[in-house]
Amino acid sequence: MAKKSLGQNFLFDRAILSGIVEAAEIGPDDTVIEIGPGHGTLTRLLAEKARKLIAIELDHQLCIKLVGELSGYDNIELIEGDALKFRFEEIDRFKVVANIPYYITTPVIFRLLEAKQNLESMTLTIQKEVAERIVAPPGGKDYGVLSIAIQCFAIPVLNFIVPKEAFHPVPKVDSAVVHISLRKEPLVSAGAEEFFFKVVRTAFSQRRKTLSNSLKPFGPAVRDMLAKAEIDPQRRPETLSIEEFKRVAGLLEENQE
Repeated sequence: MAKKSLGQNFLFDRAILSGIVEAAEIGPDDTVIEIGPGHGTLTRLLAEKARKLIAIELDHQLCIKLVGELSGYDNIELIEGDALKFRFEEIDRFKVVANIPYYITTPVIFRLLEAKQNLESMTLTIQKEVAERIVAPPGGKDYGVLSIAIQCFAIPVLNFIVPKEAFHPVPKVDSAVVHISLRKEPLVSAGAEEFFFKVVRTAFSQRRKTLSNSLKPFGPAVRDMLAKAEIDPQRRPETLSIEEFKRVAGLLEENQE
């Protein structure tokens, strides 16, 4: 039985599970980390493709069940614990596949990005609305801090929609499978990252306002810096590309010094 407190919704449709494995692009040399194996249905499919599979499950009762059901696989390591506390940094090159409870989607993604040096890709089954925000280009209501935070470090693709009826128990909304491939080189350098995201978060904290208004906390020279960056001060934050935000952040940081 699914535990509501853990946000559990189990996916059993074989065709959809096979589609997730295909989207994950698993090869025979890959180490895969599955977050939330549940009843192990997807786990088995992944283990047949990967060199090694590390399955992290928080639910103690499910872990007990999985020990027996997965005993025939010698390439599966089952870990009972919280994925948010797992030391991903200690794993050599790896890929992640996960059906993440909606309430921890963003924390899990950002925790994985902290281990981006070793992370190759994430294939996530998440709330459709969140998936649309992750892949959103500039110019629409879905584009925001989450879009930029992920696209700076990775290339996300929405593979397909999973109707809510495919889960048990049935959630209130549809899900989507999104494949996120890590970039070899981030679009923002490590040294500029902190200030860049400070600018992005400040801009989107009042997304209905123009840039000249939303970026006022950076001082009276904001309009001049926007003009120098060749950005119309009347534009709204959701219209700016990552490259444009980089130009603005660079000039604002120089002006702070």
